[in-house]
Amino acid sequence: MTEQEPGSHTWHTKSPRDQVQLYNNWAENYEEDHNLVGYRAPHLAVNFLSENFSGSREEAQVLDVACGTGWVAKLMAELGFRHFVGVDGSKGMLELAAKTGLYQDLRLALLGTQPLPAQTGVFDVVVIAGALDAGFVPVSVVREMCHAAKPGGFVCMVRGDHTGAPADKYKKDLERELQLMEEEGLWSLVGIKRVDRYMEDPHVNPERDDVQDKPYISGTVYLYQKSIDTAVKSRD
Repeated sequence: MTEQEPGSHTWHTKSPRDQVQLYNNWAENYEEDHNLVGYRAPHLAVNFLSENFSGSREEAQVLDVACGTGWVAKLMAELGFRHFVGVDGSKGMLELAAKTGLYQDLRLALLGTQPLPAQTGVFDVVVIAGALDAGFVPVSVVREMCHAAKPGGFVCMVRGDHTGAPADKYKKDLERELQLMEEEGLWSLVGIKRVDRYMEDPHVNPERDDVQDKPYISGTVYLYQKSIDTAVKSRD
């Protein structure tokens, strides 16, 4: 489950199971609907990763968290990545991801309610595009993503700067956790990229249809590299 429904935040109050059912029903039209609102999270994540990844793309093991229909994997495959494991809470989304033929394994898990179903310390890249927002994937999953990365591996996260008190609190909690994990020596910051156009603002309906006049919300891409000596630190 990669991002909220275009034009609506009313389902932040829905239960996780209700959200899963919505995504199951939405899967077939998910990418088309998001393209209509200029949703750029997958592209932002993959582009920033590509700029900073210097290892073998053909051999790299990628964990695609909240993989949805497989949008991120399709973009990464175009750049030479070949090995993908996907995790999502929606069976309908995973069925479409399977049709891409890109994933060696797809795992159903409702993140935050269930642990991230991934081995520790095996992935060269762990990526989540969208889903990091109030009512979706909790901040605690970020630490699980770091555990899944191998020493020296990358963890890339991208999220929209949505408005409202729950979104503001989530962002503060997220960035506090990212900083804490850095202070603990679990990883180091590679870079943060802030973008003006993450997706069209679902809360504003401009009177004119000119695409240049449509308001956008901003977004943020975070990229960290797992520390080489985390195994030593965890034993101390």
